[in-house]
Amino acid sequence: MNKLHPADYIVFLVYFIAVAAYGYYIYHRKKNTSASASEFFLAEGSLTWWAIGASLIASNISAEHFVGMSGSGFALGLAISTYEWMAAATLIIVAVFFIPLYLKNRIFTMPQFLAKRYSDKVSTIMAVFWLLVYVFVNLTSIIYLGAIAITSISSLPFNFCVAGLSIFSVFVTLGGMKVIGYTDVVQVLVLIVGGLVTTYLALSLLADHFGYDGNILKGLAVLRKEAPEHFHMIFDKSNPYYKDLPGLSVLIGGMWINNLAYWGCNQYITQRALGADLRTARKGILFAAFLKLLVPVIAVLPGIVMFVLHKNGMFQQEMQENGVVKPDHAYPTLMNLLPPGLKGVAFAALTAAVVASLAGKANSISTIFSLDIYRKYFNKNATEAQQVRTGRWAVIVSMLLAAIVAPSLRSLDQAYQFIQEYVGFISPGVLAIFLMGFFWKRTTTAAAMAGALLTIPISTILKFLPAWTNGAFPDFPFLDRMSITFVVLIVVMIVISLTKPWKPTDKPVIEIDTSMFRVSPGFIVGSIIICGILTALYTVFW
Repeated sequence: MNKLHPADYIVFLVYFIAVAAYGYYIYHRKKNTSASASEFFLAEGSLTWWAIGASLIASNISAEHFVGMSGSGFALGLAISTYEWMAAATLIIVAVFFIPLYLKNRIFTMPQFLAKRYSDKVSTIMAVFWLLVYVFVNLTSIIYLGAIAITSISSLPFNFCVAGLSIFSVFVTLGGMKVIGYTDVVQVLVLIVGGLVTTYLALSLLADHFGYDGNILKGLAVLRKEAPEHFHMIFDKSNPYYKDLPGLSVLIGGMWINNLAYWGCNQYITQRALGADLRTARKGILFAAFLKLLVPVIAVLPGIVMFVLHKNGMFQQEMQENGVVKPDHAYPTLMNLLPPGLKGVAFAALTAAVVASLAGKANSISTIFSLDIYRKYFNKNATEAQQVRTGRWAVIVSMLLAAIVAPSLRSLDQAYQFIQEYVGFISPGVLAIFLMGFFWKRTTTAAAMAGALLTIPISTILKFLPAWTNGAFPDFPFLDRMSITFVVLIVVMIVISLTKPWKPTDKPVIEIDTSMFRVSPGFIVGSIIICGILTALYTVFW
């Protein structure tokens, strides 16, 4: 029943007050630095490793995971977990190679790196791309999915949920990165506890249905027995969802491009670590990698449980909309089965995930707009107070735009796959420009400009050419399209760079010191543990 009880509202109110009070305390703890741009946008020197790690996960996990990834778990199975588990491996690479370069060169925003390495034109083009994607893909989808989920477990109207989530997120964001970073610790704790409660309920319900009196270990065994096809990580071409997760491409192809672009060249992710020293940043990123291993337990398993229960005759009406089964209804349907009080915990967890992610993205929007658009083109002599004020207005405007656009996403089936595919239109270009800028000093500004301008056209052609040619051109899975686009762009950038004579004195302004890539023994041990766990998981569930 989609109704919250008084106990649920009490639990949610406690969560809301705790986050608000803690955020207020953090905001006023260093009041004398509140007008500093570096403090507002980066919380420079203020975040501990555990705050960085928690904030990375809080910004990453949102309604698209609880709702969208559970929906994909219902449809595809455990294989959708590859986004999370491969991200853990990717974070190790980012910590070793990407973060040292940013910190060494005092990079605050991704467009700033492009301006420093290439030119202001390349920087501005990519800044505009990022702003459009953050507002019209990321913010809108998170608000939409969050509002849908909350509406499905309560009597609150959809528009009220959209407005409430947006306003709550704006207030968290206006406090700056320091407030976001430390409140994210609370948010992550709430979302993990709430997520585990929901997963426990799902497995207990499954065990009850098959006569095992709520024994969740028996529930896990039933899950493997009843849905063996949902426990394969690598699909072959006969699988109906091969286009979503095309075989080995999830291990050696497009998934790496997707993850490296997201975790290594993405403002609202890297921003968490850019205000810290290298040792602290690396420890925080490694902590986030460990947390990523846990995400499928709270986001994917419930979806697979709902698939088995639905296959066995339960929740036939709840999982349908206009006579069509909607995978994204899996998690909200499950949440409605929680008893009073626990439903409030799950409600708070969902809200925490949505608000934390919205706040992180909105802060990055404000950072890019203020430092790379406003200060560069509108007010070159802007004071730090003016930059912070502009950033706060950017938060309000972007959230308003996203809230207006969000209802238009109602036609989506699996929102998680929609987000991945369309963000993937620019990911190959972003990664190509950054990698070439990092590691090949001959890469020219003209080559980077070509990479920036061609990534969307090439991705678009590869997606729609099969339809335009009535099937004469191969219809590649989108992860494979990302690989093709990335390789084409690398080749184009190399050719363009080689056409310009190069002298040893033509040194890029990005400083690289190989000693930056050395890591501590503790980091090596943690990385080996993560890689060992990943090897075991892919071996067992191949």
